[in-house]
Amino acid sequence: MNTEFRKTLPGTRLDYFDTRAAVDAITPGAYDTLPYTARVLAENLVRRCDPATLNASLSQLIERKRDLDFPWFPARVVCHDILGQTALVDLAGLRDAIAQQGGDPAQVNPVVPTQLIVDHSLAVECGGYDPEAFEKNRAIEDRRNEDRFHFIEWTKKAFKNVDVIPPGNGIMHQINLEKMSPVIQVRDGVAFPDTCVGTDSHTPHVDSLGVIAIGVGGLEAESVMLGRASWMRLPEIVGVELTGKLQPGITATDMVLALTEFLRKQKVVGAWLEFYGEGAAALTLGDRATISNMAPEYGATAAMFYIDQQTIDYLKLTGREDQQVQLVEHYAKVNGLWADSLKGAQYERNLSFDLSSVVRNMAGPSNPHARVATSDLASKGIAGQWDEVPGQMPDGAVIIAAITSCTNTSNPRNVIAAGLLARNANKLGLTRKPWVKSSLAPGSKTVALYLDEAGLTDELEQLGFGVVAFACTTCNGMSGALDPVIQQEIIDRDLYATAVLSGNRNFDGRIHPYAKQAFLASPPLVVAYAIAGTIRFDIEKDVLGPDAQGNEIRLKDIWPTDEEIDAVVKASVKPEQFRQVYIPMFAIHEDTGPKVEPLYDWRPQSTYIRRPPYWEGALAGARPLKGMRPLAVLPDNITTDHLSPSNAIMLDSAAGEYLAKMGLPEVDFNSYATHRGDHLTAQRATFANPKLFNEMVIEDGKVKQGSLTRLEPEGQVMRMWEAIETYMDRKQPLIIIAGADYGQGSSRDWAAKGVRLAGVEAIAAEGFERIHRTNLVGMGVLPLEFMPGTNRKTLQIDGSETYDVIGERTPRATLTLVITRKNRERVEVPVTCRLDTAEEVSIYEAGGVLQRFAQDFLESATA
Repeated sequence: MNTEFRKTLPGTRLDYFDTRAAVDAITPGAYDTLPYTARVLAENLVRRCDPATLNASLSQLIERKRDLDFPWFPARVVCHDILGQTALVDLAGLRDAIAQQGGDPAQVNPVVPTQLIVDHSLAVECGGYDPEAFEKNRAIEDRRNEDRFHFIEWTKKAFKNVDVIPPGNGIMHQINLEKMSPVIQVRDGVAFPDTCVGTDSHTPHVDSLGVIAIGVGGLEAESVMLGRASWMRLPEIVGVELTGKLQPGITATDMVLALTEFLRKQKVVGAWLEFYGEGAAALTLGDRATISNMAPEYGATAAMFYIDQQTIDYLKLTGREDQQVQLVEHYAKVNGLWADSLKGAQYERNLSFDLSSVVRNMAGPSNPHARVATSDLASKGIAGQWDEVPGQMPDGAVIIAAITSCTNTSNPRNVIAAGLLARNANKLGLTRKPWVKSSLAPGSKTVALYLDEAGLTDELEQLGFGVVAFACTTCNGMSGALDPVIQQEIIDRDLYATAVLSGNRNFDGRIHPYAKQAFLASPPLVVAYAIAGTIRFDIEKDVLGPDAQGNEIRLKDIWPTDEEIDAVVKASVKPEQFRQVYIPMFAIHEDTGPKVEPLYDWRPQSTYIRRPPYWEGALAGARPLKGMRPLAVLPDNITTDHLSPSNAIMLDSAAGEYLAKMGLPEVDFNSYATHRGDHLTAQRATFANPKLFNEMVIEDGKVKQGSLTRLEPEGQVMRMWEAIETYMDRKQPLIIIAGADYGQGSSRDWAAKGVRLAGVEAIAAEGFERIHRTNLVGMGVLPLEFMPGTNRKTLQIDGSETYDVIGERTPRATLTLVITRKNRERVEVPVTCRLDTAEEVSIYEAGGVLQRFAQDFLESATA
């Protein structure tokens, strides 16, 4: 720890690091020009780096040099149970590998505090119209996930620095926002800004508090857990000025969907954004959190807001201790992190967005940045005519209407607005359509308390929006089974069925296997669509129904006013509610149970938890990058849902057939996500999305949709998994060719693990999303980027070729991709090696993060 700049925080007994002095010692006056994010990164360096590294890295930060390696040291790791549990399965496997080579497995532990929240395991089998839905869904969750929860219980006792929040308590991001992040940490008498990485792309949720928190894959989280710096190229820090204010009746959801469209067009992928200006200053913390949460949807790595009075008010509202609230304000003002101190901040790029331009919005179909104003639904071909046939579902039937996701349920205004709209609808006699599976799944138990306080719980329940869970549900594809009669009608009539949810993702095939497309909307709009019953309904113009006097009721007649929403929020959301929920949740309980062995006793028949194979066979060997055949040739915007879906497993899928063979009843197949601790199940999810378009599979002159590929050199079209098995038997090295923005979406390490287990050694694409590229490196898969103007189409790639990679793999080096066509023609194509740092080169050459750590651990133990 650097002591030169260590001082005592005035008026306290705590020390802090004078970041301004450290920066200005290198370049006088530079601190005042640094953006907020750079100031926090600078403090992180001053606190953690030796003098030589400190001076070099601070100089890099001051000069904004983005072509050099840059270290930062997250203070903590937060995980949900899907990626977090998978990471701990990897660490348990690492213990086995260490033990087999004579090391002490008990020494393999996270050295950074790690919080695991079990929040992604519950499926909405019982909708919100069942008064016992919560209890029933929780019971099903426990039964289905017994293997997983047994392992998680072992990790609590076997690993140091791991704490677990059990199922049924909320979503990790909302808990992080409302409780876990102190904004300013105190350890060993030293105060410093909180920082964290999380195993979910929506970890930037707490950036709204002024906390640098970024989403990473499980592999990168494992590296941080094990004490390594998080190395990166210094990101572009973009200033986003928010001007104006929202018009009456416009929600934070409308705002973020408009911002998502705007920022995608501004190409902020990988950038760290800072929102400022009069518009930003006026936003509540809940509104800011909605913006920060959706950073991955517009492609940014971080979405920061400054610490200001809104931050302080929110910390008080959520029941933080007075002493902690005072520390946050005092530290921020002393160390240049208070909003008023940032007036001279200089950005490499400045954007401006007028909040007054936002109208009522939805997003869809298929992409969260595909914004459509509700007033334009008809002109966009979404709303339109449909036949009302008694006893039949209409075209565009909304089969799922879900108030879900941390994006919106962490914002009291959004939830209260939904409750008030439901109350107004009930008064006028409106009802939910019978084919709509409706649900309310808040990310925090406090939501239920303030809805009770406001008298809105019964109003929502009357329309079918009772609480079904405190967990990530529909947004994560855990929407549960449909009524069999409804499902059969969809199949028999080949019905265009849809979902409307207050989530952040609506990728094809994600929300439900029988929802052909999904739309994102604010919580009150979700309730309105449950009443309308079809996406063909023009939500601004069409009649929702008659009142008792026969008067036509439209959306404007039941939409609550801003004044009414604000009054209910002020009267009903209280600090004691947050204390009531979180004090017992985070109370320290001494573990008096029996000790556990340092090595996990793997259950051989488990389809959830299995010893990982990453230190065995071909995975532990070299990757020659020669004679590779394409597994897939893919278009732009391939998401991690295409690469490794998270939704329900169907019987006729490769994973479903495997689970049935293992004796699991179809009713308990669960989701792909929950089985990621067992590689034998999870690898069968590779490219299993039925909405995949692999350009190697052509039928009648068009790319055929489905989990399909063409086996080469035979040229035979078959299901993706059968081809993977064939290639694995042949020990055939593989490559994937893709378009732009490859790997959008969730921070899903299995999107990289699956292709690596299939034998993929390299991926050549026009561009990569940050987290997925890092995951590929962490699994020892080489990311290659085509030069501008070169792509699969200009190269006339059809999948019949073989590929070699030539050149020395150094950070961002130019390598040669050698393409040998079926007619023996040879083409040499320059590509950029997307190993971006020396650390990434080291990880790749070792075979991946886990192999690298095992090598280093054994070397240090021998030394």
